[in-house]
Amino acid sequence: MLEVDALADVAREVARTESDPEGVAIMTRKGRIYPVRLDGVSLKAAPLLKQETLSVGADSAHARGIADHSVATTSVVILATWGQYHRLLPKLRRQPFRLAEAAEEIDHALRAYVSRAPRTIVGPHRSFVVGDRPRVMGVLNVTPDSFFDGGLHFDPKEAVAHAEAMAAEGATVIDVGGESTRPRASPVTPDAEWARVGPVLEGLAGRLSIPISIDTRHAEVAQKAVDAGADIVNDVEGMRSEAMRRVVAKSGAAVITMHMRGEPATMQSNLVYADLRDEVFTALAAATDRAIADGVPAEKILVDPGLGFGKSAEQSLELLLHAGEFRSLGYPVVVGASRKSFLGWLLGMDDPVHRLEAGLAAAVVAAERGVALVRTHDVGPTIRALALVQAAQRLSSSAPPVDVSVSESEG
Repeated sequence: MLEVDALADVAREVARTESDPEGVAIMTRKGRIYPVRLDGVSLKAAPLLKQETLSVGADSAHARGIADHSVATTSVVILATWGQYHRLLPKLRRQPFRLAEAAEEIDHALRAYVSRAPRTIVGPHRSFVVGDRPRVMGVLNVTPDSFFDGGLHFDPKEAVAHAEAMAAEGATVIDVGGESTRPRASPVTPDAEWARVGPVLEGLAGRLSIPISIDTRHAEVAQKAVDAGADIVNDVEGMRSEAMRRVVAKSGAAVITMHMRGEPATMQSNLVYADLRDEVFTALAAATDRAIADGVPAEKILVDPGLGFGKSAEQSLELLLHAGEFRSLGYPVVVGASRKSFLGWLLGMDDPVHRLEAGLAAAVVAAERGVALVRTHDVGPTIRALALVQAAQRLSSSAPPVDVSVSESEG
């Protein structure tokens, strides 16, 4: 058996047989199944979709109720190779019942999912690159009550020194936060939050060449932070606030849009999801659509599924293991698992001090699935752990080039 994780891996294995280069390209597209899920497919569309997938040698699954008309809509999972999608999508574009629109959505999702091209995210002061290798965001909590490092960096001078140390270790971004968002944390006012982070941002002015992120859910704090030198707004509330969307749009800042139900004080009170991954994906899609509608450029958006934010330990683990699915939204994915309680659940350890190794393993899992930015308290160890993922990705990129267009028929 050969183990392949991407089309590039298939291309390498086929090329090793010394096949003709044109044959390598054709056969590579047959070498891996890409499951795609569609929701809300109508009673009329589902059988037609099934017929078209079968016609290209692929298949699709839908609800049993489609056959006896006992359901009006269904979720559909399409099982097809790259080459089969290459033939299927032109067929769907000619069909009614919103199948033409579905073809465009599938095309966009597939290309976003497989793309590993670097992209530069431009902030108002500094820029940074993601997608070239797994990168690290260093956590700097200027709080007395954060779950792991509360109080350690509360003094502005110590916080500035720690930020510089994380930058020296290789962090791509420093994420400064002045409000604990651990479960059941007490909220702080924007004025109190700014009193904590303002002196730190002032102290960092001119001292870092890498971007600074402000971890806040308050629009006024975000505005002041960008004015003081921050390039990214990391909003755990997913820009549900119109005021926050306006600030981000007008300031030129990049933004990390995270999924969370409710607020930190209440987010663990409702952990029931009909379909966890679908609901998180749909919520992030809606949040990013709202942001773009309010003027936030798509190329400045990153998304975060929010491990531990309104999720149980098991749910957080499920999102970690499927973090790569969120790449199909078309934005770089950020994951923060460092020292979190779901790792303690896995280890049987309540004290976050003992969760370093599990956090490193989670970072490797995330990066291996194509997550662009790993948020961590432990910058140096995480960068060293991710060196293995970087080496594997470099090896994969050395494979023969693969045509990833699915927009036109092969004829």
